[in-house]
Amino acid sequence: MKKAKHDELRSEYRREDLGKGVRGKYLKAYRAGTNLVLLKPEVAVAFPTEQAVNDALSSLIQVAQHTAILAKRPSRRTKTVRN
Repeated sequence: MKKAKHDELRSEYRREDLGKGVRGKYLKAYRAGTNLVLLKPEVAVAFPTEQAVNDALSSLIQVAQHTAILAKRPSRRTKTVRN
């Protein structure tokens, strides 16, 4: 079986049936990219909307950053000298 040339359409297709092509139609969306995350069903029930997930994760990030700052601080305890 011969391979078709890349610049030829198959006989069952006609160029006029395919419509007018638009160069770069999806370029902006492609460059923006997407970040698709699949949630477990029990998590999806707790966070039914995109906004709910984003709010929860933003709060978690803030808590983690605050905890990291507290962990870096020196302790306030004074050292006691024992004899």
